[in-house]
Parts: sequence; structure tokens; C-alpha cells
Amino acid sequence: MKNRKERISFELCEYKTRVDDRLASWADQKLIQRLWRKDYTLWSAEPVVELADRLGWLILPKVEREVLDDLVVFAEKVRSDGITHVVLLGMGGSSLASEVFAKCFGSSPGYPELNVLDSTHPEAVRSLEDRLPLSNTLFCVSSKSGTTLETLSLFRYFWSRTNQLSEEPGKHFVAITDLGSSLESLAKERGFRAIFAAPPDVGGRYSALTVFGLVPAALIGVDIHKLIERARNAAENSVFSGLEADPAGIVLGATLGELSADRNKITLMTTPSLNSFSDWVEQLVAESTGKDGKGILPVVNEPIGFAEDYSKDRLFVGLFLDGENDGGLERLFDELSGLGHPIVRIHLEDMYDLGQEFFHWEVAVASAGVVMGINPFDQPDVQLAKAFTKKIMGDLEISEVENEITETPDAENLEALEISDHESLSAALESWISQAQAGDYVALQAFLQPSPQATEALQRVRKMLLDRTRLSTTLGFGPRFLHSTGQLHKGGPNTGLFIQLVDDPRNDCNVPETDLTFGQVIRAQAHGDYLALRKRKRRILRVNLQADAVNGLEQLQKLIF
Repeated sequence: MKNRKERISFELCEYKTRVDDRLASWADQKLIQRLWRKDYTLWSAEPVVELADRLGWLILPKVEREVLDDLVVFAEKVRSDGITHVVLLGMGGSSLASEVFAKCFGSSPGYPELNVLDSTHPEAVRSLEDRLPLSNTLFCVSSKSGTTLETLSLFRYFWSRTNQLSEEPGKHFVAITDLGSSLESLAKERGFRAIFAAPPDVGGRYSALTVFGLVPAALIGVDIHKLIERARNAAENSVFSGLEADPAGIVLGATLGELSADRNKITLMTTPSLNSFSDWVEQLVAESTGKDGKGILPVVNEPIGFAEDYSKDRLFVGLFLDGENDGGLERLFDELSGLGHPIVRIHLEDMYDLGQEFFHWEVAVASAGVVMGINPFDQPDVQLAKAFTKKIMGDLEISEVENEITETPDAENLEALEISDHESLSAALESWISQAQAGDYVALQAFLQPSPQATEALQRVRKMLLDRTRLSTTLGFGPRFLHSTGQLHKGGPNTGLFIQLVDDPRNDCNVPETDLTFGQVIRAQAHGDYLALRKRKRRILRVNLQADAVNGLEQLQKLIF
């Protein structure tokens, strides 16, 4: 078996000297020791809140050992009670690690099936409901703050449905949240089966190895002891490494940071079973680095092209699972390296090595922030889209950005171009594409039901835009991406061309305990993000695919070429 330190390799071409110099400088500055001391001066001269109370993830691999046995016992009790399905209701950092466990590990024999719902599209809600045996389903309501609009709306919906079937609906719900949050109060008030308290000094996107990830993992039979043991090995390597053997996360962080000026797009490619891990990395990188006009754009699940077609603004990272057919990915990386592209290859012995990768990437992004001169633990631009959404929904309790939303370009013009208006849309597409410049990227923002059919159609549109513009492309379903790449879209460099796609849901449904429908919620979220992007003077085109989104996407393909 290979030594674990040898399972990541760096082929950095002309950037090697720059990265080596950075590592040598960090050794002189005792960066590793200062990181573990939670020294905020690595990122800021002043002790801002997000730095003082967001570094608890560094010690998670040691602290979490104390609660693992209790989580396993809880999971066994849930299974013995006849629960066959678990649904995670959450957004961003509260849901993406769970999705990794569901898709990378799957459920062990005899354990419940795990579904993650992070969409407010009414057809996504109804589609999941139709597949669930509600009397045998456990809902994990996951929110650090306890106030997340999407999570609370989804909770209200499934609470209403479960309440119609059970005299004790609370037995079908658990809360994963911070102590003292409004969700904790709600869970106590309604008699939830359990409340799992998250560490308050860990931000959402760094919380994969907290109860936000470990509760759902335990419920589907993942060996969380083994998972944390791998993370603990990575943490111990970070603590005890010297200059002659820099830990993988630190080297990766130096690479991300040093290349960010020239290669500010990190393209992640994986063997098939690791695909969902790249979605978790996407949020971590985008939301942590995309601010102050800076940022590293993660490009995940992009249709693979020929090596010679890629521009010189990318760093390539490959994740390979031993024994899995890579479909020619290693060969592509050889070709990319031969053409002078910097590449990183990460080889996992088995799926449990994801435990160490969670930790490696957290260290990497935190240390990249040192190079970039940013705070990797805040998300200052996320609130703007939320405030616009609240205003559109008639919520007068706008937060601290109220004065930012009083005067906004196009605030009265929220209507999208209809897919059926081929002439107007074709002209608008040409005008939008003509604004592309070298170094830009194209972002598809799909406020649609995230179905396999829609994903396939969107990937075809994405491939056409990639071929047409030769720019990096990203794809995100709304409102999910608002909690990940949304920060970079508005706080990062103004290099994005955005196309927002909405539809007219055929079957809307009410959000219980409110006067809203899910259709109204997702439309308000799309409008809110549109206004936030316009406020930041981004280049954005809005298209309404109307009632049949997949058919609308097929029409859009024809208009692009």
C-alpha cells in the first residue's frame, strides 16, 4: 500500500518555484503552528468575528470521537423503529456533505435510503413526496442559524403532511443546529425525536465532519469511526510535518493561492463514484475565496473536452478512486501536463479516504486565503440576494443591507424573455455572448426542478456554450447555488456571464403556516438574485422556459448555435 503522503502529486510546470518559495516562507513564518493556534493575524490585522469564532474545524477529528458512539446508537434505534427513508432538509454547508455520503457511500444493507432536498421548486418537493413512505420516513432539519428560508419552508411542508398521518409527528423529525437557535426552540416546542447541537465555532461550509455530516452518515450505515480516523490521520500529519514533508492541505493551499492570479479557475474532474465530492469542494472554494473582487472559480462536472481546447486560466485537479475505471482521465491529465497546464492528482485508496480529503481541502482553502489576502470564513455578499428576495416577498424586516436595495437598476423590470419568442431571444443571446472576453466564465443558473432530464438538457446547453465561447462554464440549480457559488458571483471579480433560467411550474403547492406557495418562493429567489447581480453590474440574461423546462432547454440549444 502506498504511503498516504504519496497519494497526492503536484505537476506545477513554471509555477513550481513560486509554490516552493511560498512553502519556504510559510515555514519561516511558522504558518502551520499559527494555524493550529487559531492565529487570526494570518488573515487580518484585526480580530474580526468570523476569524475569532470560525476555526473550530481544526480540532474536529479529535473532539468528534466523543460523540461517535452515541450517533451509532441513535442510528441503530432509528433503524430498529422501522425507518426506511431519511430526508435531509438543508442548504449549502448543511446539506452538501450529506449528499456526498448518500451518493459516494450509499446505504449499507438494512439501513435507510438518504435523500437530500435543497430545492424550493414545487415540482421537486412534490416529486420527492411521491416517492416517500411518510410513515417510515425521518426528516433531518439542518440549519446552523435556524432561520434559513428554504429549510423552514420545506420543514413546514413535510410537517403538515406527517401531521396528517401520525399522532406524534415530532417522532419523524430531528434538528441539527446551533444551540440557542430558533430551530432548537422549534424542535423542543414540537417534540422532535432528537436535537443535535453543532459546534458554534465551525462555519457551515467547514462542517462536514460535525453533526451536520455525521448524523446523516451514521443513519445510512457509514462507518463514521473509520471516516473520522482518516481525518484524524490528516490532522496529525498537519501538526507534526516539517518543511521536508509539508502536509497535503498546506501544499494544495499554497498552490491554489499562488496560482490564483494567473489560473483563477480550478477544474475538478473525478472518477464516477467521487462526482458528488466535487460539489462539496465547489461550495468550499467559491464561498470562501469569492470576495473583495478576488476569487477562485471552481469548475465541476463540466463536459470534458480535448486537452488542446482548454485555455491557460485553469488549474486542473483530478480525484481518482483506486480500482475504478477512470474513463481516460489519467491520460487526459498526462496530455494537459504535457501542454504546460498545472495539475494536481489525488488518489484515494477507498471511499473512506474522503475523511482526509474533507480536512485537506479545508486546510487548503484556509491557507489559500492567506496568500490572497482575504478572510476565507465570511460570506459578505450572500445577504444582498436574500434581502432582495425578502423585499419582493413583502417582508419589511430587511437586514443591514436595506439601504443597498432602495435604488437598483431594473428593479421594476423583472420579466424574463420567453423561450417562445425566438426572434427577441436570439438577438438577446447574441448580444449577451458578444460581451465575452478572455478570462471570463459562463454561469448557468437554473431555478428549475433538478431532475435527471433537466440536468442532461442543461449539460447539453453548457457544452454548446463551452464550444461557442471557449470559456469555463459552471452550472448551478437555484436556490442551491445561492449558498455556494452565489457569493463568488457577486463578491468575486466581474468576469462572469450569467444566464438565469426560470420556468412556470405546472403544479404549485402551498408552504403551510404561510401565505406563500413554493412557486412564489423560488420565483422571488430568482428575482432577488437577478437584482443582486444587476446591483453588482454583472452581465446577465434571463430566460423563461415556460411550462415545459426540458422542452424549453431544447429550444435554447437551437438558438445558441
